Amino acid sequence: MNKLTILCCCALLLAGIPSRGQQTDVSADLRFRYEYRHGYGAPFHDTLKAASFMTQRTRIVIDHTSSKLKLRIAPQNVRTWGDVATGARTDANFQMHEAWAELLFAKNWSVKAGRQELNYDDARILGNVDWTMQARSHDVLLFKYTPSKAQALHAGAAVSALRESNAREPYTIPQQYKHLQFAWYHRQGEHFSLSLLALNQALPYLVSQKEKLAWNQTFGTRATYAREGWNTGVSLYAQTGKLNGNSLFAWNAAGNVSYRLESGWAPGLGMEFLSGKAGNDRDAGFKSFTPWFGTNHKFNGFMDYFFVGNHANSVGLTDLYAHLAYEKPRFKARITPHYFATAAGLYRNGQKLDNYLGTEIDCTFGYRVMESVWLNGGYSQMLATESMEALKGGSRHANNWFFLELQVNPKLFSFKTTTGK
Repeated sequence: MNKLTILCCCALLLAGIPSRGQQTDVSADLRFRYEYRHGYGAPFHDTLKAASFMTQRTRIVIDHTSSKLKLRIAPQNVRTWGDVATGARTDANFQMHEAWAELLFAKNWSVKAGRQELNYDDARILGNVDWTMQARSHDVLLFKYTPSKAQALHAGAAVSALRESNAREPYTIPQQYKHLQFAWYHRQGEHFSLSLLALNQALPYLVSQKEKLAWNQTFGTRATYAREGWNTGVSLYAQTGKLNGNSLFAWNAAGNVSYRLESGWAPGLGMEFLSGKAGNDRDAGFKSFTPWFGTNHKFNGFMDYFFVGNHANSVGLTDLYAHLAYEKPRFKARITPHYFATAAGLYRNGQKLDNYLGTEIDCTFGYRVMESVWLNGGYSQMLATESMEALKGGSRHANNWFFLELQVNPKLFSFKTTTGK
């Protein structure tokens, strides 16, 4: 009996326990995505051939709720078709995406502990990265205070270790914090909302084989306004502290506006600036903004040339974009051209290059095939420049990406008891 089967049996047992005011819901999240990559993530090298593959997410979500307790168990299997032999006896692709319990101590405050998604505001700083098959979750203790329907305050903390040990050991998982604390405040009005976010983390690094911690902070605000079809949003964040023993100061600003027509069409404009460090800057300090735990695929183009496991400590980015979207209950489509330029000077062999990196055009669609089933797809073309070649290598010619995805999200069953035995 495999691990997914065992957990499904546990869900059935939970549903079968009669208890006053309890409910158990079990749902599935299956995704099948085909991708064709010819210059995805960076300009393609002419000596290579394009990649194509199919990936799959198989996730079971078990939610259990009572008057004083909520819990979720969400195991998943993430695989590329063919990565395990057809006759294999074992499969290392099993993961525990979420496993948390939330204790509801009073009407307006609770404590949530365990592996969980952190998804706040527009997901620029803290997001669940649901586009990736594995997504992102944190092992964290979260305090939630909700004094009214219009206000919420969350504060979380995490500490990371490789294993149980009797003495302190270096923490060696790349790009992962040793300590994390954050606080988020949100105020929601009829048309206007405001959020404040502060994040403090310690990133480990080695000096003469001894672990040191670089503490850095990200803090800022996001405000939105929505009324009569208009939707606007602005945000401003700064980063301070240290990275690898050197000073850090960077910042990020963004804004967008769109208008939804009754016909379903929605045009919009937006911009984002992420500070960077010029190529001729010899200062040891860091000046490039990093959206540490954001859903970065959502921003700066779907071909993920920037901030998706790349572009860290680089020349930053200026992203100017427009979009035209159309949405009805069973169909949605969107086209978004991006104008990309560096935020700081780009140099090669001592000579300054043009800041313009290229234009990306993203086209996506979604069609609801039936209840709980969506067919999604998209095509992106990167029209790169010589500056992009100098920055990321490869060839600026013929960089494109295509995906087609079937998303299946049915509720498998729900069990509710209102009286005890």
